Amino acid sequence: MCELFAMSSRYPTSVGFSLETLARRGGHDGPHKDGWGVAYFEDRDVFLLRESSPAAESGLVRFMEKNGPPSDLVISHIRLATQGDPALRNTQPFQRELGGRAHVFAHNGDMPGIREKYQLKSHCHTPIGDTDSEYAFCCLLERLGKIWDPVSDRLPSVECRLAVIATFAAEFRPHGPFNFVYSDGDALFIHSHRRKQNDGEERPPGLHLLVRSENEQAVDLAKSGVMLAPLAQELALVASVPLTDEPWEPVGEGEVVALARGIVWARSGAEQALLR
Repeated sequence: MCELFAMSSRYPTSVGFSLETLARRGGHDGPHKDGWGVAYFEDRDVFLLRESSPAAESGLVRFMEKNGPPSDLVISHIRLATQGDPALRNTQPFQRELGGRAHVFAHNGDMPGIREKYQLKSHCHTPIGDTDSEYAFCCLLERLGKIWDPVSDRLPSVECRLAVIATFAAEFRPHGPFNFVYSDGDALFIHSHRRKQNDGEERPPGLHLLVRSENEQAVDLAKSGVMLAPLAQELALVASVPLTDEPWEPVGEGEVVALARGIVWARSGAEQALLR
């Protein structure tokens, strides 16, 4: 199953990846052969790298291990394909524009049949590839487009965006495992559902969260596949499985969490989302 990683921090910090180590931390002995991608945000734009080839064979991955650019918001995805060929068009994270900002989305799970269930009402956000993940992203952006002012630089509030995302997540959950990380460059939103665990059983949690303040001990990620510059600051890490031996929080099934500048900004549980 695919592996997700995301980081939100108060100050930009250098982040590098050993993606094969990160995949093995998720309980997989072999390489995730169907592609990889990393997105580094800078204000309203993003530096996005993707390859459809195995991370283990990538010279670009080896370069990024030591040369990841500074960023305060990072999203990474390692792909094990369930829908769509191993091609660049199907490689995550996916990027689109909305409201003059880059939006990035990565998904872990499998949701067959959503194309037939949910018809896109416009051509503003059209899938390039064949995956359920990209199609779900286009559906999300169509819903978010209703709260973004196309002629203003003013962002919708985090709470307003969270409400839309939580309702969307509750709508799509019944169609299959739906763990995702999404950002508009201002805030990071994560949704935890279910995933195939190391024993082969599909159950919660789908994502784990670790939050550290500048007054706490720095996170040691040396063995996890993530190279993070040691910097005293607010920091929030999200991963499919815990990357260290510290007590990571299992994010509740159906919960959506909004992170901004390294702190938990707001949360919406499954029950709240269903009531909206």
